[in-house]
Amino acid sequence: MSLSWLRADLAPLRTSGDFRAIYASRTITWLGTSATEVALLVQARQLTQSEFAVGLLGAVELVPLVLLGLYGGVLADRVDRRRMVRWCEAGLGGCAVLLTLNTVAQRPAVWPLYAVAAVMMSLVALQRPSLDASIPRIVAADQLTAVSALMAGSQNISVIAGTALGGVLAVHPGAQAVYALDVTSFVLSLAWLARLRPLPMPAAGEKERAPGWRAVLQGLAYARTRRDLLGSYLADLAAMTLAYPNALFPFIAVALHATWAVGFMFAAPSVGAVAITATGGWMSRVRRHGLAIAAAAAAWGLAITGFALAPDLAIALAFLTVAGAADMASGVFRDTLWNQTIPDDLRGRLAGVELLSYSVGPSLGQIRAGAVASLTSPKFSLASGGIMCVIAVAITCQALPAFVRYQAG
Repeated sequence: MSLSWLRADLAPLRTSGDFRAIYASRTITWLGTSATEVALLVQARQLTQSEFAVGLLGAVELVPLVLLGLYGGVLADRVDRRRMVRWCEAGLGGCAVLLTLNTVAQRPAVWPLYAVAAVMMSLVALQRPSLDASIPRIVAADQLTAVSALMAGSQNISVIAGTALGGVLAVHPGAQAVYALDVTSFVLSLAWLARLRPLPMPAAGEKERAPGWRAVLQGLAYARTRRDLLGSYLADLAAMTLAYPNALFPFIAVALHATWAVGFMFAAPSVGAVAITATGGWMSRVRRHGLAIAAAAAAWGLAITGFALAPDLAIALAFLTVAGAADMASGVFRDTLWNQTIPDDLRGRLAGVELLSYSVGPSLGQIRAGAVASLTSPKFSLASGGIMCVIAVAITCQALPAFVRYQAG
């Protein structure tokens, strides 16, 4: 029996030069950025010796992402998306240069770490909607599922390699080596982005150019009329807010008498994500995208419950691997549903909404997991959260039947 349906679908890379440019650019950038994220944490600890100071980096990164994500979507529907992506990429490269200069100074300062981290996340918030909204303009509609799988697989591999490399280099020879690597990655990325053709604002968007935040409301109003889109947002929020496990990994490791295995717990979901994208040729054959998203979100919740109740480390890691595969499947089908159905003149604003959902959900999930664990136990927090995730997905499907009935043309 042929197993060709398991092979990754590489058709977008073969047929679209613009997609090849974006794919190469993102793969390189994800590697350098992942290494820098680790180096920032290591350097902040070295300079401050304070857990609070290190944790504060996450806060200064989240705030601009929330504030500017929606406005980045407006810009994506107002200007040439290629230009927006390039200028933001150049700005991110400049931030990497500033981090390098601060680190090689005789007395590196702490405040630039926070300032540059905030600026970098602001640029990401402005850039990503334009980048996401560009994809459907450069590939055929029937290749969008394959595109999502390819991009997701590339990101996970780059993140795994980048975090490992950043952790090693940040200790020796030091953070300056990581930041210099990041500078190089942005130079290479810009070289690939130079191959992109112009992606001007679609003509349909010129009929009505509402002011910035009014344009945001237009995007939200459109999302409210699309029950299938609402279902995809709510299913993802349920998974992330009710069953996000990362904050409790150290405590579960203690309960399993494997304190040395925390790093494996963080890596296991990425392993599952890479595995499902590497064997994801079958995804292009799925047409019931809403049902697939719901099933994947429910599978995530069940896998997190299994992880919480696992009697030993091997089973716990197996459940986390399954959870990562389910989360990745959900992400691929969400991207496909959005890219195939959202009008191009609104796609940037809806990408901003997706970015906000993507960034806020895990943060709220961390808070929920920690609060419930402090009142009960880490295992109860995760197990109950996983079960509530399944229930919330079921309620979403019942309340929004158009979500589960959606079928791609």
